[in-house]
Amino acid sequence: MNPVVGLDVSKGESQVQAFLEKGKPYRKSFSIEHTIDGLGKLVEFLQEVERQAHGHPPSVVLESTGHYHTPVIQFLEEKKYVYIVVNPLISHRAKSSSLRKVKTDAVDAYHLCELYYKEDLEPYKKRGIQLLNLRNLTRQQETIAEISANIKLQLHSLLDQVFPEYRGVFGSLYSKVSLLTLRSFPTSEAVLNVDESVLVEKIASLCKSRSEKWAKEKAQKLREAALRNPFQRNLYESHIFNLEILTNIVLQYQEHLSKISTEIDVLAKEIEEYQIIQSIPGIGEKIAATIISEVGEIDRFNHPKKLVAFAGVDPSVYSSGKFTASVNRITKRGSSRLRHALFMAVQCGIRDSRKKKTTDEILARNKRLREFYDKKREEGKPFRVAIIACVNKLLHWIYALLKSNKPFQDLA
Repeated sequence: MNPVVGLDVSKGESQVQAFLEKGKPYRKSFSIEHTIDGLGKLVEFLQEVERQAHGHPPSVVLESTGHYHTPVIQFLEEKKYVYIVVNPLISHRAKSSSLRKVKTDAVDAYHLCELYYKEDLEPYKKRGIQLLNLRNLTRQQETIAEISANIKLQLHSLLDQVFPEYRGVFGSLYSKVSLLTLRSFPTSEAVLNVDESVLVEKIASLCKSRSEKWAKEKAQKLREAALRNPFQRNLYESHIFNLEILTNIVLQYQEHLSKISTEIDVLAKEIEEYQIIQSIPGIGEKIAATIISEVGEIDRFNHPKKLVAFAGVDPSVYSSGKFTASVNRITKRGSSRLRHALFMAVQCGIRDSRKKKTTDEILARNKRLREFYDKKREEGKPFRVAIIACVNKLLHWIYALLKSNKPFQDLA
Protein backbone atom coordinates (compact mmCIF):
# COMPACT_ATOMS: atom_id res chain seq x y z
CA MET A 1 0.00 0.00 0.00
CA ASN A 2 0.96 3.62 -0.56
CA PRO A 3 -1.09 5.72 1.88
CA VAL A 4 -1.25 9.52 1.76
CA VAL A 5 -2.94 12.23 3.80
CA GLY A 6 -3.89 15.51 2.12
CA LEU A 7 -4.12 18.71 4.16
CA ASP A 8 -5.89 21.77 2.79
CA VAL A 9 -4.33 24.42 5.03
CA SER A 10 -6.05 27.69 5.87
CA LYS A 11 -5.68 30.24 8.65
CA GLY A 12 -5.72 28.43 11.98
CA GLU A 13 -7.13 25.13 10.69
CA SER A 14 -6.77 22.39 8.07
CA GLN A 15 -9.08 19.98 6.28
CA VAL A 16 -7.82 16.38 6.37
CA GLN A 17 -8.44 13.63 3.79
CA ALA A 18 -6.70 10.24 3.60
CA PHE A 19 -6.19 7.61 0.85
CA LEU A 20 -4.92 4.11 1.59
CA GLU A 21 -3.88 3.73 -2.04
CA LYS A 22 -4.81 5.16 -5.43
CA GLY A 23 -8.60 5.41 -5.83
CA LYS A 24 -9.31 4.27 -2.26
CA PRO A 25 -10.17 7.18 0.05
CA TYR A 26 -10.24 6.38 3.76
CA ARG A 27 -13.01 7.83 5.91
CA LYS A 28 -14.72 11.16 5.40
CA SER A 29 -12.69 14.36 5.53
CA PHE A 30 -12.62 16.35 8.76
CA SER A 31 -11.05 19.55 10.04
CA ILE A 32 -8.44 20.14 12.75
CA GLU A 33 -7.33 23.35 14.44
CA HIS A 34 -3.69 24.41 14.54
CA THR A 35 -3.43 23.92 18.29
CA ILE A 36 -1.71 21.29 20.41
CA ASP A 37 -4.98 19.37 20.75
CA GLY A 38 -5.85 19.71 17.06
CA LEU A 39 -2.42 18.64 15.82
CA GLY A 40 -2.50 15.80 18.34
CA LYS A 41 -5.69 14.53 16.66
CA LEU A 42 -3.85 14.70 13.32
CA VAL A 43 -1.06 12.47 14.65
CA GLU A 44 -3.63 10.00 16.02
CA PHE A 45 -5.26 9.90 12.58
CA LEU A 46 -1.89 9.36 10.88
CA GLN A 47 -1.22 6.44 13.21
CA GLU A 48 -4.68 5.03 12.40
CA VAL A 49 -3.99 5.29 8.65
CA GLU A 50 -0.63 3.55 9.17
CA ARG A 51 -2.37 0.63 10.94
CA GLN A 52 -4.97 0.38 8.14
CA ALA A 53 -2.15 0.38 5.56
CA HIS A 54 -0.48 -2.62 7.27
CA GLY A 55 2.35 -0.63 8.81
CA HIS A 56 3.11 1.66 5.88
CA PRO A 57 3.45 5.23 7.25
CA PRO A 58 1.50 7.79 5.18
CA SER A 59 3.09 10.74 3.41
CA VAL A 60 1.48 14.10 4.11
CA VAL A 61 0.75 16.43 1.18
CA LEU A 62 -0.06 20.09 1.74
CA GLU A 63 -0.06 23.27 -0.30
CA SER A 64 2.36 26.12 0.32
CA THR A 65 0.25 28.85 1.92
CA GLY A 66 2.61 31.60 3.02
CA HIS A 67 3.07 31.16 6.77
CA TYR A 68 -0.20 29.40 7.64
CA HIS A 69 1.29 25.92 7.15
CA THR A 70 4.32 26.63 9.38
CA PRO A 71 2.89 25.18 12.64
CA VAL A 72 1.78 22.04 10.80
CA ILE A 73 5.21 21.50 9.24
CA GLN A 74 7.02 22.06 12.51
CA PHE A 75 4.75 19.56 14.27
CA LEU A 76 5.21 16.95 11.51
CA GLU A 77 9.00 17.35 11.72
CA GLU A 78 8.94 16.78 15.46
CA LYS A 79 6.94 13.58 14.89
CA LYS A 80 9.33 12.46 12.07
CA TYR A 81 6.65 12.26 9.35
CA VAL A 82 7.52 12.66 5.66
CA TYR A 83 5.70 15.63 4.17
CA ILE A 84 5.48 17.19 0.72
CA VAL A 85 4.87 20.91 0.20
CA VAL A 86 3.21 21.45 -3.19
CA ASN A 87 3.52 24.60 -5.27
CA PRO A 88 0.04 26.23 -5.50
CA LEU A 89 0.41 26.44 -9.30
CA ILE A 90 0.74 22.65 -9.52
CA SER A 91 -2.19 21.95 -7.20
CA HIS A 92 -4.36 24.51 -9.01
CA ARG A 93 -3.64 22.78 -12.32
CA ALA A 94 -4.71 19.44 -10.82
CA LYS A 95 -7.95 20.94 -9.45
CA SER A 96 -8.75 22.55 -12.80
CA SER A 97 -8.62 19.18 -14.59
CA SER A 98 -12.02 18.27 -13.16
CA LEU A 99 -15.12 19.15 -15.22
CA ARG A 100 -17.10 19.93 -12.10
CA LYS A 101 -16.68 23.44 -10.74
CA VAL A 102 -16.58 22.78 -7.00
CA LYS A 103 -14.39 24.66 -4.53
CA THR A 104 -14.46 23.55 -0.91
CA ASP A 105 -11.74 22.69 1.59
CA ALA A 106 -12.82 19.03 1.59
CA VAL A 107 -12.58 18.83 -2.21
CA ASP A 108 -9.18 20.55 -2.18
CA ALA A 109 -7.82 18.03 0.36
CA TYR A 110 -9.21 15.21 -1.82
CA HIS A 111 -7.49 16.65 -4.92
CA LEU A 112 -4.16 16.88 -3.07
CA CYS A 113 -4.34 13.14 -2.38
CA GLU A 114 -5.10 12.45 -6.07
CA LEU A 115 -2.20 14.70 -7.08
CA TYR A 116 0.16 12.56 -4.97
CA TYR A 117 -0.57 9.54 -7.16
CA LYS A 118 -0.50 11.46 -10.46
CA GLU A 119 2.70 13.46 -10.02
CA ASP A 120 6.22 12.44 -9.05
CA LEU A 121 6.36 14.59 -5.91
CA GLU A 122 9.52 14.76 -3.84
CA PRO A 123 9.63 15.06 -0.02
CA TYR A 124 10.22 18.59 1.21
CA LYS A 125 13.89 19.44 1.69
CA LYS A 126 14.02 21.68 4.71
CA ARG A 127 16.40 24.60 4.72
CA GLY A 128 18.88 25.02 7.53
CA ILE A 129 17.89 27.13 10.50
CA GLN A 130 20.71 29.60 9.77
CA LEU A 131 19.49 30.21 6.22
CA LEU A 132 15.88 30.53 7.35
CA ASN A 133 16.90 33.08 9.99
CA LEU A 134 18.89 34.97 7.36
CA ARG A 135 15.94 34.91 4.95
CA ASN A 136 13.60 36.27 7.62
CA LEU A 137 16.02 39.11 8.38
CA THR A 138 16.68 40.06 4.74
CA ARG A 139 12.95 40.04 3.95
CA GLN A 140 12.21 42.20 7.00
CA GLN A 141 15.00 44.55 5.96
CA GLU A 142 13.48 44.92 2.50
CA THR A 143 10.00 45.55 3.93
CA ILE A 144 11.19 48.23 6.35
CA ALA A 145 13.34 49.85 3.63
CA GLU A 146 10.28 50.12 1.36
CA ILE A 147 8.18 51.69 4.12
CA SER A 148 11.04 54.05 4.99
CA ALA A 149 11.33 55.14 1.34
CA ASN A 150 7.61 56.01 1.26
CA ILE A 151 7.90 58.01 4.51
CA LYS A 152 10.87 59.90 3.05
CA LEU A 153 8.78 60.87 0.03
CA GLN A 154 6.08 62.23 2.34
CA LEU A 155 8.72 64.13 4.34
CA HIS A 156 10.19 65.56 1.14
CA SER A 157 6.75 66.71 -0.02
CA LEU A 158 5.97 68.33 3.34
CA LEU A 159 9.36 70.05 3.47
CA ASP A 160 8.51 71.73 0.14
CA GLN A 161 5.57 73.37 1.92
CA VAL A 162 7.44 74.42 5.06
CA PHE A 163 11.19 74.88 4.48
CA PRO A 164 12.21 73.97 0.89
CA GLU A 165 15.58 75.76 1.11
CA TYR A 166 16.68 73.42 3.91
CA ARG A 167 17.57 70.68 1.42
CA GLY A 168 20.86 72.35 0.47
CA VAL A 169 22.21 72.75 4.00
CA PHE A 170 23.63 69.23 4.52
CA GLY A 171 25.10 66.84 1.99
CA SER A 172 22.26 64.37 2.59
CA LEU A 173 18.82 65.46 3.71
CA TYR A 174 18.27 62.09 5.40
CA SER A 175 21.55 61.88 7.34
CA LYS A 176 21.11 61.62 11.09
CA VAL A 177 22.56 65.08 11.83
CA SER A 178 20.35 66.64 9.13
CA LEU A 179 17.15 65.06 10.46
CA LEU A 180 17.96 65.93 14.09
CA THR A 181 18.72 69.53 13.10
CA LEU A 182 15.47 69.74 11.13
CA ARG A 183 13.56 68.42 14.14
CA SER A 184 15.03 71.17 16.30
CA PHE A 185 14.65 73.95 13.70
CA PRO A 186 11.79 73.01 11.34
CA THR A 187 10.97 76.56 10.16
CA SER A 188 12.67 79.83 9.19
CA GLU A 189 11.30 81.45 12.34
CA ALA A 190 12.88 78.78 14.53
CA VAL A 191 16.27 79.35 12.88
CA LEU A 192 16.22 83.16 12.84
CA ASN A 193 14.93 83.54 16.41
CA VAL A 194 18.18 82.17 17.91
CA ASP A 195 21.78 83.40 17.72
CA GLU A 196 24.15 81.76 15.28
CA SER A 197 26.26 80.56 18.23
CA VAL A 198 23.27 78.52 19.44
CA LEU A 199 22.99 76.90 15.99
CA VAL A 200 26.71 76.12 15.96
CA GLU A 201 26.55 74.57 19.44
CA LYS A 202 23.51 72.47 18.53
CA ILE A 203 24.96 71.15 15.26
CA ALA A 204 28.33 70.43 16.92
CA SER A 205 26.59 68.43 19.67
CA LEU A 206 24.71 66.37 17.06
CA CYS A 207 27.85 65.44 15.13
CA LYS A 208 30.80 65.26 17.52
CA SER A 209 33.02 63.56 14.96
CA ARG A 210 33.17 66.79 12.93
CA SER A 211 35.20 69.93 13.66
CA GLU A 212 33.79 73.17 15.05
CA LYS A 213 34.66 74.85 11.75
CA TRP A 214 32.35 72.44 9.93
CA ALA A 215 29.55 73.16 12.44
CA LYS A 216 29.98 76.92 11.87
CA GLU A 217 29.75 76.44 8.09
CA LYS A 218 26.54 74.43 8.43
CA ALA A 219 25.05 76.97 10.87
CA GLN A 220 25.80 79.77 8.43
CA LYS A 221 24.26 77.79 5.56
CA LEU A 222 21.19 77.14 7.70
CA ARG A 223 20.70 80.86 8.41
CA GLU A 224 21.16 81.71 4.72
CA ALA A 225 18.60 79.06 3.78
CA ALA A 226 16.17 80.48 6.36
CA LEU A 227 16.55 83.96 4.87
CA ARG A 228 15.91 82.66 1.33
CA ASN A 229 12.98 80.49 2.39
CA PRO A 230 9.67 81.68 0.77
CA PHE A 231 7.70 80.56 3.85
CA GLN A 232 8.94 83.08 6.41
CA ARG A 233 5.79 82.54 8.46
CA ASN A 234 3.92 79.26 8.35
CA LEU A 235 0.15 79.53 8.32
CA TYR A 236 -0.45 75.84 8.91
CA GLU A 237 0.66 74.51 12.28
CA SER A 238 -0.43 71.05 11.11
CA HIS A 239 2.42 71.03 8.57
CA ILE A 240 5.01 71.67 11.29
CA PHE A 241 3.45 69.01 13.54
CA ASN A 242 3.44 66.44 10.72
CA LEU A 243 7.00 67.36 9.76
CA GLU A 244 8.19 66.54 13.27
CA ILE A 245 6.26 63.24 13.28
CA LEU A 246 7.67 62.15 9.90
CA THR A 247 11.21 63.15 10.92
CA ASN A 248 10.95 60.98 14.04
CA ILE A 249 9.60 58.05 12.01
CA VAL A 250 12.46 58.23 9.50
CA LEU A 251 15.00 58.33 12.35
CA GLN A 252 13.37 55.30 13.97
CA TYR A 253 13.37 53.32 10.73
CA GLN A 254 17.02 54.17 10.15
CA GLU A 255 17.83 52.84 13.62
CA HIS A 256 15.86 49.64 12.97
CA LEU A 257 17.54 49.12 9.58
CA SER A 258 20.97 49.61 11.18
CA LYS A 259 20.20 46.93 13.80
CA ILE A 260 18.91 44.50 11.17
CA SER A 261 21.93 45.13 8.96
CA THR A 262 24.29 44.37 11.85
CA GLU A 263 22.37 41.17 12.69
CA ILE A 264 22.44 40.07 9.03
CA ASP A 265 26.18 40.69 8.81
CA VAL A 266 26.91 38.66 11.97
CA LEU A 267 24.70 35.75 10.87
CA ALA A 268 25.84 35.73 7.22
CA LYS A 269 29.54 35.59 8.14
CA GLU A 270 28.89 32.23 9.79
CA ILE A 271 27.69 30.79 6.46
CA GLU A 272 30.39 29.62 4.04
CA GLU A 273 28.29 30.35 0.92
CA TYR A 274 28.23 34.05 1.87
CA GLN A 275 31.93 34.52 1.08
CA ILE A 276 31.69 32.39 -2.08
CA ILE A 277 28.88 34.51 -3.53
CA GLN A 278 30.76 37.73 -2.69
CA SER A 279 33.73 36.51 -4.72
CA ILE A 280 31.69 37.34 -7.85
CA PRO A 281 32.53 40.94 -8.80
CA GLY A 282 29.52 43.22 -8.47
CA ILE A 283 27.93 41.32 -5.58
CA GLY A 284 28.23 43.04 -2.22
CA GLU A 285 27.22 42.04 1.28
CA LYS A 286 23.51 42.93 1.05
CA ILE A 287 22.93 41.25 -2.32
CA ALA A 288 24.97 38.17 -1.30
CA ALA A 289 22.92 37.76 1.90
CA THR A 290 19.67 38.00 -0.07
CA ILE A 291 20.80 35.50 -2.71
CA ILE A 292 21.97 32.78 -0.31
CA SER A 293 18.94 33.21 1.97
CA GLU A 294 16.48 32.90 -0.92
CA VAL A 295 18.29 30.04 -2.68
CA GLY A 296 18.88 28.03 0.50
CA GLU A 297 20.86 24.80 0.22
CA ILE A 298 22.05 24.32 -3.35
CA ASP A 299 21.47 20.56 -2.96
CA ARG A 300 17.75 21.30 -3.40
CA PHE A 301 18.52 21.76 -7.11
CA ASN A 302 20.04 19.00 -9.24
CA HIS A 303 20.42 21.18 -12.35
CA PRO A 304 21.14 24.89 -12.94
CA LYS A 305 17.96 25.20 -15.02
CA LYS A 306 15.94 24.38 -11.91
CA LEU A 307 17.64 27.23 -10.10
CA VAL A 308 16.83 29.52 -13.05
CA ALA A 309 13.18 28.42 -12.86
CA PHE A 310 13.17 29.01 -9.09
CA ALA A 311 14.26 32.59 -9.75
CA GLY A 312 11.49 32.96 -12.35
CA VAL A 313 13.80 34.10 -15.17
CA ASP A 314 13.16 31.11 -17.43
CA PRO A 315 11.36 32.01 -20.68
CA SER A 316 7.69 31.14 -21.07
CA VAL A 317 6.93 29.11 -24.21
CA TYR A 318 3.66 29.16 -26.12
CA SER A 319 2.98 27.01 -29.17
CA SER A 320 -0.33 25.78 -30.55
CA GLY A 321 -0.80 24.11 -33.94
CA LYS A 322 1.18 26.04 -36.54
CA PHE A 323 1.54 29.07 -34.28
CA THR A 324 4.64 29.58 -32.19
CA ALA A 325 5.00 32.78 -30.18
CA SER A 326 8.02 34.83 -31.18
CA VAL A 327 7.99 36.99 -28.04
CA ASN A 328 8.52 34.92 -24.88
CA ARG A 329 8.58 36.78 -21.59
CA ILE A 330 10.11 35.38 -18.41
CA THR A 331 7.72 33.40 -16.23
CA LYS A 332 8.21 35.45 -13.01
CA ARG A 333 6.89 32.44 -11.08
CA GLY A 334 9.81 32.13 -8.70
CA SER A 335 11.18 34.21 -5.85
CA SER A 336 10.68 37.89 -6.67
CA ARG A 337 13.23 38.91 -4.00
CA LEU A 338 15.87 36.63 -5.53
CA ARG A 339 15.06 37.97 -8.99
CA HIS A 340 15.42 41.59 -7.84
CA ALA A 341 18.74 40.85 -6.11
CA LEU A 342 20.08 39.19 -9.27
CA PHE A 343 19.04 42.16 -11.45
CA MET A 344 20.89 44.48 -9.05
CA ALA A 345 23.95 42.20 -9.09
CA VAL A 346 24.06 42.21 -12.91
CA GLN A 347 23.69 45.98 -13.18
CA CYS A 348 26.45 46.47 -10.60
CA GLY A 349 28.66 43.94 -12.38
CA ILE A 350 28.47 45.46 -15.87
CA ARG A 351 28.81 49.04 -14.60
CA ASP A 352 32.06 50.97 -15.00
CA SER A 353 34.17 50.58 -11.86
CA ARG A 354 35.67 54.09 -12.01
CA LYS A 355 34.08 57.19 -10.51
CA LYS A 356 35.35 59.45 -13.30
CA LYS A 357 35.79 58.37 -16.89
CA THR A 358 39.28 59.32 -18.13
CA THR A 359 39.40 57.08 -21.21
CA ASP A 360 36.93 55.31 -23.51
CA GLU A 361 38.13 51.93 -22.25
CA ILE A 362 35.47 50.00 -20.32
CA LEU A 363 36.66 48.78 -16.93
CA ALA A 364 33.62 46.92 -15.65
CA ARG A 365 33.48 45.47 -12.15
CA ASN A 366 32.77 42.04 -13.67
CA LYS A 367 34.70 41.87 -16.93
CA ARG A 368 33.37 38.46 -18.00
CA LEU A 369 29.78 39.47 -17.38
CA ARG A 370 30.29 42.76 -19.26
CA GLU A 371 31.73 40.89 -22.25
CA PHE A 372 28.69 38.61 -22.27
CA TYR A 373 26.37 41.62 -22.03
CA ASP A 374 28.14 43.41 -24.92
CA LYS A 375 27.92 40.25 -27.02
CA LYS A 376 24.15 40.10 -26.53
CA ARG A 377 23.78 43.78 -27.38
CA GLU A 378 25.86 43.33 -30.55
CA GLU A 379 23.51 40.52 -31.54
CA GLY A 380 20.71 43.09 -31.52
CA LYS A 381 19.15 42.13 -28.20
CA PRO A 382 17.29 44.94 -26.37
CA PHE A 383 18.65 46.13 -23.03
CA ARG A 384 16.19 44.17 -20.86
CA VAL A 385 16.68 40.96 -22.86
CA ALA A 386 20.46 41.29 -22.50
CA ILE A 387 20.12 41.89 -18.75
CA ILE A 388 17.93 38.79 -18.32
CA ALA A 389 20.46 36.75 -20.29
CA CYS A 390 23.14 38.00 -17.88
CA VAL A 391 20.97 37.04 -14.91
CA ASN A 392 20.67 33.55 -16.40
CA LYS A 393 24.44 33.38 -16.86
CA LEU A 394 24.99 34.63 -13.29
CA LEU A 395 22.69 31.92 -11.90
CA HIS A 396 24.68 29.24 -13.73
CA TRP A 397 27.87 30.64 -12.17
CA ILE A 398 26.28 30.69 -8.71
CA TYR A 399 25.14 27.08 -9.15
CA ALA A 400 28.64 25.96 -10.22
CA LEU A 401 30.36 27.86 -7.40
CA LEU A 402 28.09 26.55 -4.66
CA LYS A 403 28.25 22.99 -5.98
CA SER A 404 32.05 23.04 -6.19
CA ASN A 405 32.42 25.13 -3.02
CA LYS A 406 35.02 27.35 -4.73
CA PRO A 407 35.28 31.14 -5.20
CA PHE A 408 34.68 32.83 -8.55
CA GLN A 409 38.37 33.16 -9.47
CA ASP A 410 38.73 29.34 -9.54
CA LEU A 411 35.78 28.89 -11.90
CA ALA A 412 36.97 27.40 -15.17
